Amino acid sequence: MSVLRTEGIVKDYPGTRALDDVTVSFEGGRVHAFIGKNGSGKSTLVKVFSGAIQPTQGKFFLDDQELHFSDPTDAFKQGIATVYQELSLVPYLTVAENIYLGRLPKKGRVIDWKKTYEMAGNLLKKMNVDIDPHEKVFRLSMWQCQVVEITKAMSFSPKVLMLDEPTSALAQNETQSLFEVVRTLRDQGVVVIYISHRLQEIWEIADTVTVLRDGKFIGKKDVGELDHKGVIKMMFGDVELKARPTDLVVSDEVVMKVDGLTRAGKFSDVSFELKKGEVLGIAGMLGAGRTELLRSLFGVDGYDSGRIIMNGEVMERRATPEQMKKRGMGLTPEERKNQGVILIHSIRDNLCNACLDKVSDHHIINRKRREEFANRQVEDLAIKIPGIMANVGSLSGGNQQKVVIGNWLNTGPKIMMYDEPSRGIDVNAKQQIFQIMWDQSRKGVSSIFVSSELEELMEVCHRILVMHMGRIVGEVYPEQLTIEQLYADCMGGRIE
Repeated sequence: MSVLRTEGIVKDYPGTRALDDVTVSFEGGRVHAFIGKNGSGKSTLVKVFSGAIQPTQGKFFLDDQELHFSDPTDAFKQGIATVYQELSLVPYLTVAENIYLGRLPKKGRVIDWKKTYEMAGNLLKKMNVDIDPHEKVFRLSMWQCQVVEITKAMSFSPKVLMLDEPTSALAQNETQSLFEVVRTLRDQGVVVIYISHRLQEIWEIADTVTVLRDGKFIGKKDVGELDHKGVIKMMFGDVELKARPTDLVVSDEVVMKVDGLTRAGKFSDVSFELKKGEVLGIAGMLGAGRTELLRSLFGVDGYDSGRIIMNGEVMERRATPEQMKKRGMGLTPEERKNQGVILIHSIRDNLCNACLDKVSDHHIINRKRREEFANRQVEDLAIKIPGIMANVGSLSGGNQQKVVIGNWLNTGPKIMMYDEPSRGIDVNAKQQIFQIMWDQSRKGVSSIFVSSELEELMEVCHRILVMHMGRIVGEVYPEQLTIEQLYADCMGGRIE
């Protein structure tokens, strides 16, 4: 079995030490959960292994051979492959074309298509998945796309495979399918390094847990030696896991009523009420229609029938996001990097994009007021920034998410809708996001919270709506059911 190990790896950047004397090993035939909060150094070490950066000092070895990489191509050649959270597949090419893109086998000067599809089919069979190599990628489900990305990496016959948040966009049933692929690779002797913020996955897929904190190696343990609190303590030292505060009072006042909302092919006959100060969760598997519902509520997409009533006023069916914003609604989108922020723009500007009308006089921006609005959210949300004019792309995922939220809080909303706000951020940042929802609840602001991590909904919400195949199939209260029951409900089980 192969072994990937380091000796005293250090990586310095101006003003900070990202990795501090890290010595660790990862053995083949095992799945190694590699975890740590944002800024812990795990991404930096992965970049060292993948050839994206070079260490300041220290050594790393694969099977006792010291490695030196100048770029990721060198890492591939030496048997180290990385699958990142953002997929790199070309949608309108076939599975086989994506797997061998840039190195399609040839017969003379002509591409040997028969051999291409045969090789891809054999690889997919070895991965123990039933995916047609002739299928166009855009027709695949998200988990199948993840498998194709992994298969592409495996086509290089690597000894080490690093998976960066492979389940972040997957529903529970799709996650289980991906886990089967990961176990197949483990059983083939591959060193699997598995990076995830979903801590509950550790006990399902990992054999060991390796933790970095503040650039230092904290420890490596067999998964059977740890429970949830033990992992959290390794990651953060002593940290309090918060539950929903008992002082949050939900008013009887209905701020929004949704009546029979239908959008063909997405959701059907959705009806519910939202009360003042309530944190309302929407649970469901991927494809249940949760995101589509939020987009229609906010006016991003239309709907075919039904009504949205806010504070007694029936909204126009073709209301735009601008009109919904004026009526007191905000939406933090699922894809924060593509839809929530402008990465190359400053933190200041990103915090004021949605409230330009409030920081302008006769369409001319009042610079002093804009600074005040931006700085208020930085302070109120405890956003860690190098400076208000730094670009948002320089921030961690958790702080980027706070900028997205702060941007909409600057509009003074009465209803905030959060679509997967905790995706790809660490446990500490998640708790801070949840605290923001609770603080807004105390101010009478209502929230609708969509999350694929059902444990979060149980922790944060007053009430949870369950969506299945585009319909609301139940309404539950966290204190009245178990997480297992909620998972069953989301997958179409009977609601008791």
